[in-house]
Amino acid sequence: MPFYHYKARTRQGQLNEGRLEAASAQAAGESLSNAGLIPIELKEARAGTKGWLQLRQFFKGGLKPEVLLILSRQFASLTRAGIPILRIVEGLRDTTDNKVLREALDEVCQGLNQGQTLANAMAAHPHIFNSLFVSLVEVGESTGQLEQAFLQLAHYHQLELDTKRRVKAAIRYPLFVSLAMIAAMTVLNLYVIPAFSGIFARMGTELPWTTRFLLGTSHFFVNYIGHLLLVLGGLVVVLWRYVTTEAGRYRWHRLQLSIPIVGPLIKRILLARFCRSFAMMLAAGVPITRVLALAGSATDNAFLTRAILGMAEGLSSGSSLSAVAANSRVFTPLILQMFRVGEETGRVDEMVMEAGKFYEEEVDYDIANLTARIEPILIVAISVMVLILALGIFTPMWDMVNVVKGG
Repeated sequence: MPFYHYKARTRQGQLNEGRLEAASAQAAGESLSNAGLIPIELKEARAGTKGWLQLRQFFKGGLKPEVLLILSRQFASLTRAGIPILRIVEGLRDTTDNKVLREALDEVCQGLNQGQTLANAMAAHPHIFNSLFVSLVEVGESTGQLEQAFLQLAHYHQLELDTKRRVKAAIRYPLFVSLAMIAAMTVLNLYVIPAFSGIFARMGTELPWTTRFLLGTSHFFVNYIGHLLLVLGGLVVVLWRYVTTEAGRYRWHRLQLSIPIVGPLIKRILLARFCRSFAMMLAAGVPITRVLALAGSATDNAFLTRAILGMAEGLSSGSSLSAVAANSRVFTPLILQMFRVGEETGRVDEMVMEAGKFYEEEVDYDIANLTARIEPILIVAISVMVLILALGIFTPMWDMVNVVKGG
């Protein structure tokens, strides 16, 4: 997502300055407001600056999902024990091995000592504590149910982590096979096929099209590999720079949802994430328009985020939740039905949570069958590669053997 530089004041008047990621300037402003900060200045980082910030954040480390999960569980356990918040944060700061988290918790301690709430102190570190995290902490503080807020966050991060692990496990085999195919083709074109080119040249006969194709690709690889890598590297940089822009990110995320095989899986994962965060915050008492803004940002998909933010605007103008959801054209009939039933019964959070559970089960099924769906494509690709190699290499060799025998 794009980076935004901001200056904002807390309710106590303290000036905070930093940067955060958001799908748009509007989403960035809402994230600050939801965190209890009053925006004073907000501007998007320049393209070069955004790239540098992302690169620096990548090398700096950030937080792994496991760290945030453990942190939420520790907060819940220590809060249940009745330990004061400041002592909890100090203890977690002193015991964590993660440098990034230690620095953030140290600044949270400073904010608490200056009279800030825990939510406001955490809001100064959006690269660690996102708007969803901060909003639930704020609700927990205001209702006196901070332990429950951290338990909800722990459950949310556990589900997210489990999903990511299953996806990684499902794509590990296809990814390994694809990399092996690329490595094999590279070795064949750079070393194996050139060794046969001299033999074929001395034959003095017309070669089949498969052989000419292999010799042509090998000649291109051998003579233009440097140019090819340079062009590919430049293309990657240009695409990466474009995707870091708001328009590029929107188009890329929209394209992701239409990719064969994996597109429907990505959409179900995002819808399950939306349903979980939406139901969790609505049940905690967060206003519906704010819930939509936060749940939309939680999808981490600019296409869905923009559509969901449009729903919040529609609600503000007096439309019903089911009507604005139908107009957004991003939700499935199941979720739309749950919205309608929830409005009729006054249990929107429960209905949406049920939809989220359904999509979690769908995601589990899709992930379990992902390898089986990709495997035939890999088999066909390998078969075509082997067939071309066999026809291109061995057919001329057989012809040469027959000529020698006939001579």
